[in-house]
This record gives sequence, structure tokens and C-alpha cells, in this order.
Amino acid sequence: MSGVSDKIQELLEKKARMREMGGAKAVEKQQEKGKLTARQRLDHLFDEGTFREIDIFVKHRCVNFGMDEADIPSDGVITGHGRVAGRPVFAFAQDFTARAGTLGEMHARKICKVMDLAMKSGTPVVGFNDSGGARIQEGVDALCGYGEIFYRNSIASGVIPQISAIMGPTAGGAVYSPAMTDWVFMVKKTSHMFITGPQVIKSVTGEEITFEDLGGATTHNEKSGVAHFSCESDADAIERIRSMLSFLPANNMEDPPVVDTGDDPERRDERLDGIVPEDPNRAYDVKDIISWIVDNGEFFEPHEHYAKNIVVALARLNGRTVGIIANQPKFLAGCLDIDASDKATRFIRFCDAFNIPLLTLADVPGYMPGSDQEWGGIIRHGAKLLWCYSEATVPKLLVILRKDYGGAYIAMSSKHLGADMAFAWPTAEIAVMGAEGAANIIHRKTIDNSDDPEATRREKVEEYRDLFSNPYVAANRGYIDDVIVPSETRSRLIEALEVLCTKRQSLPPKKHGNIPA
Repeated sequence: MSGVSDKIQELLEKKARMREMGGAKAVEKQQEKGKLTARQRLDHLFDEGTFREIDIFVKHRCVNFGMDEADIPSDGVITGHGRVAGRPVFAFAQDFTARAGTLGEMHARKICKVMDLAMKSGTPVVGFNDSGGARIQEGVDALCGYGEIFYRNSIASGVIPQISAIMGPTAGGAVYSPAMTDWVFMVKKTSHMFITGPQVIKSVTGEEITFEDLGGATTHNEKSGVAHFSCESDADAIERIRSMLSFLPANNMEDPPVVDTGDDPERRDERLDGIVPEDPNRAYDVKDIISWIVDNGEFFEPHEHYAKNIVVALARLNGRTVGIIANQPKFLAGCLDIDASDKATRFIRFCDAFNIPLLTLADVPGYMPGSDQEWGGIIRHGAKLLWCYSEATVPKLLVILRKDYGGAYIAMSSKHLGADMAFAWPTAEIAVMGAEGAANIIHRKTIDNSDDPEATRREKVEEYRDLFSNPYVAANRGYIDDVIVPSETRSRLIEALEVLCTKRQSLPPKKHGNIPA
């Protein structure tokens, strides 16, 4: 019996050694930077006591450059599974205290294994990235490891939710896996993403730039759009990941969980009746409308700081998850531009992949004019929005709040792109363009030849507004299903969702479409 006890003791000692990660000094250095360790991150993510580690004993096989003498606990990455709010999730966390979390052959194999298991079981996967990059001593084996991960990211896309948390440096090839996942969380001041670092940029171009300005959380949340969330700390990022998971199904074969939020589905909010200003040129905050409509006023907003002229968010209506896309009049009058089109497109495709109904709130004067937009490809970027709304087969609801002009009217989930139910507020204006522009074009000669051009112009503007700047022409033709009292919007949307929750729609058989670039 003593022999068995000795073996158990040996096992426990080996595991204890692995759990020390890179050692006390390395752990202390990590924490001095305000960062959690890899194991602490996993403890924060999973419900207490539910994490089960896989491959704790895996070792690298490199013998070059003295690596045969190198001991890297768990080969620099901790992998396993546990429960988040009672639901299973797979995860990996790169350990910067163990050889800077560099990725080699076996390190990559560990990550690939949990990704494969997540796919087989239909379970979300969360990755904590904190790494010095490829393990140079392992050469092409390290590059092979990245490639194997990228391949799995692609295959898993649209099948299981993939979430990346950037918790430290992520550079070179390491940035592409997070970019291929659904959501990227970054932490201010401690996480960075870039293809080439400041030193390389300076040597090649002469440009001097800091790590933070080049690839920090603020940069990627505001300028590049690479990241979706800018978090205050590791703990804040992990709490937000837990929140996001609560809105999502485990995989593409399930519906999102229905939650009892306690909010009355018949609740009216009279503030909605007066939120749209009488002056069509005055702005308001569409986030107020969202918060007054959804359950308990709570919504979860990715890309909050990027392309602010459009808002995307996850929320609940009578406990059901919905994906919301809304023009934001507070920024660029809610116009659609290159970045807003890209932002909305990817969100819509994510929701459609994971059976999340879409709610569009439209107040859009058109696509953004200008040579920078045209030369930047607004045509192909804007076409993505038409594409993804047309492609989506989940229930699609539309509420037109105010302006809905021209091609942007079509693009914002119009009936013509397959909206299942389209509502309009009495303040809606559905037309080819605004009344002033339309009158100036249609009645240019009449205005120019008038004894009082300004009075004639005002008269023609009013005439056009009476004819077209309202929801009733579209409603007459069935392009709008109903014009509703704004304060009743919540109940009408919930009723529509209930009716459409059994919607089934199939697209023509094909390998895949060729989405505009």
C-alpha cells in the first residue's frame, strides 16, 4: 500500500510544481504589472471549483540552442474546461511567467486539442493571449503551430462562439488567431497587438511610436476596430466575457438561452413618444431608445468606441436575446460610412450564425459623401450591408424612427432585403432623399424663374415633405407593416418575436457566396 501512496504523492508533487508556473519571482513580476496570472484568469472565468485542466504534463521536444535543458511548466499554456454560469466552456491561457508564454509545437498542440474538443462537443472556447510570440528556437515547428490554430479558427467560425482576450503582448503571427475569432477584448495599458513593433517600424520607416499608440487597447478600439472591448483590468475583461457568454448559445445548432428578466413585456415608455425632435436636423441619442425598449434597460455593446455613427448591441426582449443595429444621429448624423458598414456587417453575420434575431432601428440620411469615402471603397463596403441582411435567415425586425433615405433605406434591413416585420414611427421619413435636396432638384427651373425664389423653394420643399417625408406612402404599398405609437414599441417587438421564433428559411444550396471585399 505504501508503494501506491508514494506514487500518489509523486503525482501530487508533480502537479504542484506545474501550478507554480514560472516560479515565485516570475509570478511576482507579472502581478507588479497589474496583470493576473494565467491560472488566476481561468479561476476568474469559471464558476468556482469547476475548472478541469488538460495536458498539465505536456513538455516541449526542442533540443536546439540548449532547449533540452529548459523546463517550461505546462509548456507555457494552461488548457481545460469548466462552467460559466453553469454552462460548459473550453479555454486556454498563455502563461507569460513560463518562457514568456512563447508558442512552440507542443504549446500549439495543447491549444488545438481544446479547440477540437470544443468543436466536437459544441461548446464555446475562450483564449487568453499573453505571449512573447513564436518560440524562435523551435523554428518552423512554431510556425506550423500557428497555422494549425488558424485553420481551426476558420473551421470553428460560425459553429461555436470564439472569444479572445488580449492580456499582454500579442505580436506578429500571434495576432491573426484573435483576429479570426468572433470577439476581441483588450485591457488598457497592459495589452498590445501589432504585426511589427515600434523598433522595427523605426528601423524601416523612421517613424517613432510607442507600444500603446501603435497597438494598445484604445488604438484598436477607436481607430482600427480590431478590438471590440477596451477594459479597465484583467478582472473587468473576464467579467465582460462572462456577460457576453450569457447572451449566446453554445453552438450554431442551439438557440440562445431564454432568461427570466422580470421585465413586463407589456411595459410602455411614454418618453419614446417625444424623443425624436421636430427639427429633422437635431440629434438625439439612439441608446436612450434602446435602453427604454429592452429588458431592464440593459444592453451589451461591442465596438462602443469605433464607428460611433452606428450602434450594435446584444440585449433581451422578454428574456430572448436580440442583436440590435441602430443608426446613431449623435455622430455624423447616423450616416453609413466605410467603418460603420463593416462594423454592422460582421455583427449581423455573427448574430445570424448563432440564431440571434436581428432588430434594426433606422434613422439614416444616406451614405457618407466625399472623395475619401469613394476612394476608400464605400461601394464595396456598403454593399456588404446589403449582402449580410439579405443572407441572414434569423427573424429580422425593423423600426424606422425618423430619416430613412435613398440606398441607405434599402440597406438598413428594408422589406426588400427580407425584413420579416417592418414598423415605422409617425416621425418616419421614407424617401429617395431629404425634402430640401429633392425640391431643389425637381423644381430647380421653377425656383430659378420665380419672382421670389426663396419663397418658392420653401413652398416646394413643404410640398415634397407632405407627399413623401412620412411613413404612409411606404405603408400604402406594404413596405411597412404598421405605423405604431412609439411608446408601444417594446410590446409590438416582443409580439413579433414570439410569432417569428419558429421561423424557418433556407437559402439556395451552394458552397458559399463571394461577399464584397
